[in-house]
Amino acid sequence: MLEEKIYQDFIAARKAKEKVSSDLLGIIRSELKNKAIDLKKDKVDDTEGLTGLKKQQKRLLDTKKSIAQSQRNDLIANTNQEIALLEKYLPKPLADDELIKIIEIAISDANASSIKDMGRVMKEVIAKVGVRADSKKVSQIVKEKLSA
Repeated sequence: MLEEKIYQDFIAARKAKEKVSSDLLGIIRSELKNKAIDLKKDKVDDTEGLTGLKKQQKRLLDTKKSIAQSQRNDLIANTNQEIALLEKYLPKPLADDELIKIIEIAISDANASSIKDMGRVMKEVIAKVGVRADSKKVSQIVKEKLSA
């Protein structure tokens, strides 16, 4: 289970005195615990955990963009290390051609013909790809396909 793996890695990082890893894993553990409390569960399942990790990844990427403007190389390196650590727990992202194929199948299945059908197509695509594709990217491709 994802939460257990994160806990084991957290303990290992603490013992190895890896500050960046232990700090990030501690934050992730806290977020997962809070999510479990919100859902009135003892633990989150892997799907809920991956959703939380994906949100954390987006936050880190946004942080990296804002830090890049300040040109603080130490903070950029630290953020890159955190992003790399987080990616160990996330599934491999879908390649563009795989994503396009899934979107085309969803458009066909939903009998979508215009941009008005975008909501139905998005719902089906997001259900299939989960956290393996960025929802903004999915939205952009669906919009292009339905506008053509």
